[in-house]
Amino acid sequence: MLFAEGNERFNMTTPVSVLRLPKGPDPNSRGFDPKSPRFIALCRTSIATSPASEADAEQLPREQHARSVLRERFLRCLLSMANKKIQFHMYERVKVEATFRASDIDVLNFQVSDLHTPIGVQKEALIRCHDVILFTFDA
Repeated sequence: MLFAEGNERFNMTTPVSVLRLPKGPDPNSRGFDPKSPRFIALCRTSIATSPASEADAEQLPREQHARSVLRERFLRCLLSMANKKIQFHMYERVKVEATFRASDIDVLNFQVSDLHTPIGVQKEALIRCHDVILFTFDA
């Protein structure tokens, strides 16, 4: 393939693959608008504190510490999943298997490769975390 930029020509020896993301709920966009009411309702980036912690000022530091410990455990789990075969159990009793590659910063999507689904194999894919009930892997 030849591409021209100005008066120069570049010979591309290896074609570059393009990952097409699914369209978002807005028909005029190529993704989810983080300011849309649907995104805000479904994909909150933080969890409100419990009603008990609002009433009890001593409870808040304990709750924050518990959340930080759980968050650290989850992030360590994600690190240990890298490049391993993961079994995802999803809604409607669907089980899929894939090689875990990465997660986005808000942990809304998992990027996987070699996704084995009941209808076939997808080389690269994004799995929405809200669709996953649980996942397992061999440590």
